[in-house]
Amino acid sequence: MARALSVPSILLYEEIGSTLDAAHQRAADGAPAGTLVLADAQTAGRGRMGRSWTSQRGSGVWLTLIERPRDVAALEVLSIRVGLAIAPALDAFANDTVRLKWPNDVYVGARKLAGILVEARWRDAKPEWVSIGVGINVRRPENEAKACGLNEGVSRLEVLQAILPALRSAALRQGCLTRDELETFAGRDRARGRECVEPVVGVVQGIDSTGGLLVDVGSQQVAVRTGSLVLKEES
Repeated sequence: MARALSVPSILLYEEIGSTLDAAHQRAADGAPAGTLVLADAQTAGRGRMGRSWTSQRGSGVWLTLIERPRDVAALEVLSIRVGLAIAPALDAFANDTVRLKWPNDVYVGARKLAGILVEARWRDAKPEWVSIGVGINVRRPENEAKACGLNEGVSRLEVLQAILPALRSAALRQGCLTRDELETFAGRDRARGRECVEPVVGVVQGIDSTGGLLVDVGSQQVAVRTGSLVLKEES
């Protein structure tokens, strides 16, 4: 399977707390770039800011990819870049265009399809490795009214084969977001032009090349680099 997916190795778990934790452990032991950690189920899957992520058995793609980048500027925008990479790959399996929500959410319509969590480990002010966690609902999770899944009949293997090359390509890109990437994000941005109440109150105007969220707050525009985006309609 590793050869078919063009990665050096795959660590496959029937059940695990979090693929991110396993990836960090393997990376610390010297796992090479491209090592993939997969789980059929996670008991402690997580998102940004300590939020939990439902990872029911057999219902989605729960993975973490280990990479070893050196470009700090690229690392700052990696979660956005990953979203830009996997969205077109997921279009083929969804019943509508896949949208992105700053900084790391993937949507179809008004419901969340996938989440991205990037965690780096540093040595001497340089990134030693990065673990790129991605959770995709192939089937809609039970009791999750704000979540969605992919089209009926789509297999997890199909999804994995579609997104993995895009993931690896995103991780290898250098520098800040390009003009083309910013335009692509704008075309998929589900928040642009909408009112938000967090991380500041205002109207969302997109993102900048360093991954900051641009918000009009009265007479000025600010770039916000931390926090979560909550739209007024969702509050």
